[in-house]
Amino acid sequence: MTASSSTKGQAGAVLEANDLYRFYHAGDDETFALRGVSLTVATGEILAVVGPSGSGKSTLLACLAGLDEPDGGSVSVAGARITRRPEAQRAGLRARWIGILQQSGNLLDHLSVENNVRAAQRLARSTDRAGASVPSLLADVGLAERAHARPATLSGGEAARAGLAVALANDPPLLLADEPTGEVDEANEQLILELLRGRAESGRAVVIVTHSTRAALEADRIVHLNDGRIVDA
Repeated sequence: MTASSSTKGQAGAVLEANDLYRFYHAGDDETFALRGVSLTVATGEILAVVGPSGSGKSTLLACLAGLDEPDGGSVSVAGARITRRPEAQRAGLRARWIGILQQSGNLLDHLSVENNVRAAQRLARSTDRAGASVPSLLADVGLAERAHARPATLSGGEAARAGLAVALANDPPLLLADEPTGEVDEANEQLILELLRGRAESGRAVVIVTHSTRAALEADRIVHLNDGRIVDA
């Protein structure tokens, strides 16, 4: 049993998480969601995080994204520490360095697919990272002809791909995806996995939390979480 997962070497690391702990209180009860989790993800690498429901996968992803603060440990992305900072600073670092694809809630209902991507780019306007071309990005995810569609009119596969376009709007070095193929058919799963692989091959780092065996097998490494600990890598 190990509490950590290393990779190709620290020099090419995009993501470094060290000894993460996260616990929650409900009355007198204390629940540990993470118990000393460490991992490193390099450029050009896909890491899959798997484990049973309640094992801490989504909590880990939230801590890696700076959406939640761990109670112990640290997270750095592209050499910049995102833990122990005010939310405004974490938000700026997310916009600069991290793309996030959640299970749901990736799109603003009142905006078209195209304008959802442009809104994500505007959030990072103060950074020096150049956003992707919106038409080419939508073409990459197979939504060129749905650019002006509203989220309510999209199929499950289209919504997942539109969320991925939003996550990639600012060409982030790190993509974090929570069940990216969980609600799509086999054809859309294959397309999304090909897009994630292409992302890694372009020199970015990708972390996916998944229950899908097919998605996990697409990864370069698989980390198994159970009861808040890495039990195999």
